[in-house]
Amino acid sequence: MSIRIHTAAEEAGATPEEERRYAELQLLALDYAREGDTAHLARMLDAGLPANLRNAKGHTLLMLAAYHGHADTVAALLAHGAEPDSRNDRGQTPLGGAAFKGHEAVVKLLLDAGADTRADQGFGLTPAAYALMFGRFGTARLIRAHALRARRAA
Repeated sequence: MSIRIHTAAEEAGATPEEERRYAELQLLALDYAREGDTAHLARMLDAGLPANLRNAKGHTLLMLAAYHGHADTVAALLAHGAEPDSRNDRGQTPLGGAAFKGHEAVVKLLLDAGADTRADQGFGLTPAAYALMFGRFGTARLIRAHALRARRAA
């Protein structure tokens, strides 16, 4: 698996060994997000790891945590400044991933963080449409209700 190495190591004049170690730490962080290891990931974020770190497919830490249904990890990433509408290389957002999987607790966190309910996830499908397409009816209702409240408040 390849990753996009954050340029901070290069800008700081890091040695090749330091760059290799930083790449290993990034892979570890991506695993922590995927596995929901909030405690370890939060320590890395507190130490300066970018909250919007991406893997080779453009999946951010937030996308991985959201897709796998790790609400505590999603909350920690959002608290550290992760962008709720970041897109992977396929144009999908964390809200789309959570909606696809039906992770309602994660969807609520992303909506509360301002995730775009109308963001095209590909083929003109919104996160609510993704949820409906995969039988996640409660998730679709949640997204639509949030969108309706937001429109009424505007």
